[in-house]
Amino acid sequence: MTTETLFRIHLVLGYVAWLLCFGTYVWPWLRSMDGRDAHRAIATLHSFRFFGLVFILPGIVSPDLPAGFAVFAAWGDFATGVLAMLALLTVRIRALFWLFVVAFNLAGTVDLVVDYYDAIQVGLPAHAEWLGSTYAIPIIYVPLLMITHVTAFYFLARPRLSADAAALAGAG
Repeated sequence: MTTETLFRIHLVLGYVAWLLCFGTYVWPWLRSMDGRDAHRAIATLHSFRFFGLVFILPGIVSPDLPAGFAVFAAWGDFATGVLAMLALLTVRIRALFWLFVVAFNLAGTVDLVVDYYDAIQVGLPAHAEWLGSTYAIPIIYVPLLMITHVTAFYFLARPRLSADAAALAGAG
């Protein structure tokens, strides 16, 4: 089996495993919380994204890992992690908290989508050895990050959806 096939199998199964775990344990837990607390939990997970700087740490990844992938992935993760930390630090300042919640979710989602695109462009699935010890990041960590971004956007839209539904019910 080729490296590319194994990488893709790992990636798909990373999503499957996290979706199973998320649906059984995390989703019911987050839905039981008020919106602010659910977003705080998601921000706490994303606050560890400073770890993405490992992609530019000499000796950890292969020197063959294309800089075009590594630099954007590293700094995109770092920015997302800092924005998530700022959300956590400003939880008592409502307007700032929500601003940082939206910011870290937008930045983080763009980062992951661009990273997927860049990985395909540089042939990363066929050269997974370039990742060295960071191989687990796209396989285990990234699926959970993407799932929680989608969840955060759902929770951000949910109050509006509820308000829209109430308005429609009142109009009828």
